[in-house]
Amino acid sequence: MIDVPVVAEYSVVIDAPYELVWKITNDVASWTDLFPAHESVEILHREGDTTRFRITKRPDEQGRVLTWVSDRTVDREAGEARAVRVETGPFAYMRLRWGYLQVPEGVRLSWRYEFTMKPDSPYSDAQMKAHFDESAPAELEQIKGRIEARVPAEGSAV
Repeated sequence: MIDVPVVAEYSVVIDAPYELVWKITNDVASWTDLFPAHESVEILHREGDTTRFRITKRPDEQGRVLTWVSDRTVDREAGEARAVRVETGPFAYMRLRWGYLQVPEGVRLSWRYEFTMKPDSPYSDAQMKAHFDESAPAELEQIKGRIEARVPAEGSAV
């Protein structure tokens, strides 16, 4: 049996200069400022355009603490960052592409998840997709707000 990946895509337009959006969102070490649910981000290794890091989330309502290791490779010329989970947890695999596109209103930041859950995972593919459908747009809106708050009035993208 061949697992068909689940694909989920989300985006937001950020009214900020491209370079600012790129710089802030690719500074993995400061993601605790960008993602309130992240307790910590530990940089494990850097080589060229690839960063290996561990994310530890804040405890959820049941007191569970999620943590994982990912490799993230940035390609400024292509306007994208690609991540793959090294420690996959409940996922058979998880890939995430961040896309950056200059648009008249600013920068369209998009996330494209590709994943399948392990057969013994407590979550099905559909349950995880529903989780991302709820959490990803909210996280993108948080990122938008945090970045736009750092843009001086004369520095908007338009």
